[in-house]
Amino acid sequence: MFSQDLLVRTDSIARHLETVFLFTKNDIRTTLIPVTIFALSATPKHDPTRVWHAALWIWLHLLQFNIANQIQDPEEDRKNKPSRPIPAGRISVDSAADMRWVMVPVCLLLSLLYGTQALLASTVFAALTIWYNELHGDKMGLSKNALTAILYGCLEVGGTIAAGPRNSYIDKAGALAVALSSTAFATTLHAQDFKDEEGDRLTGRRTLPTMFPKAARFSMMLVIPLWSFGLSRIWKIDTLSTTAFVLYGAFVGTRFVLYNTVGADKQSCKFYSLWYSLGHLLPGYWRFFYGA
Repeated sequence: MFSQDLLVRTDSIARHLETVFLFTKNDIRTTLIPVTIFALSATPKHDPTRVWHAALWIWLHLLQFNIANQIQDPEEDRKNKPSRPIPAGRISVDSAADMRWVMVPVCLLLSLLYGTQALLASTVFAALTIWYNELHGDKMGLSKNALTAILYGCLEVGGTIAAGPRNSYIDKAGALAVALSSTAFATTLHAQDFKDEEGDRLTGRRTLPTMFPKAARFSMMLVIPLWSFGLSRIWKIDTLSTTAFVLYGAFVGTRFVLYNTVGADKQSCKFYSLWYSLGHLLPGYWRFFYGA
């Protein structure tokens, strides 16, 4: 009897953990991995043993945002993203809403362990998450890019501090890295919207691909290579690596123009995520060769 009860409890715990994971599953490649790479690259004092600190800080804040976002329109998710926890029937909207508000103090208390800058990043992130969802960020159009980039920057700040030793901080190079990364993200994040363009049109979401379909695609071909070159110059990357990064950026940007099916856009988004992750390594290159 005891072993049977234990098995039931274990299965229940495993199901709850899986439900929590599913809230963030789609953002592992596009957010968790790139921001963790950035944190390890941008921290003033690199400590490999702190990888899990950075990843945990980022993931918990990502969870906070995704729960808040996914309780806004569960009916839409039932049509377009039925695998998410709420439309899949794994958790109710009310329970998810309770979980959302529990995550705010959890994230703040965790950030308190890492110091003032991490706590400030967490506080701003929580406030912007509320603002984003009150304004229905998915339907905000161009301003969505800017607000999302600021949220992304908060993740980078907190993750960078968590990646360093105790009482770590963001120095001038780290602040520059966050500013550049957030701006690059704001001007290219619509790369993630092409694959959802048809569904976004049906649900009334205002994204660059739905508002300016041709211009949005051609912007990829221009902006991504320019950022590749600009970031390489700012972080003093060697000529061979700069050439390779610019060529890869040109490949990614051109792909969005040449191939516009849903399947092709999903693949292009993966190439974009890799490009963005590679860009996050550049501050680390500068710290290794030129940093104090």
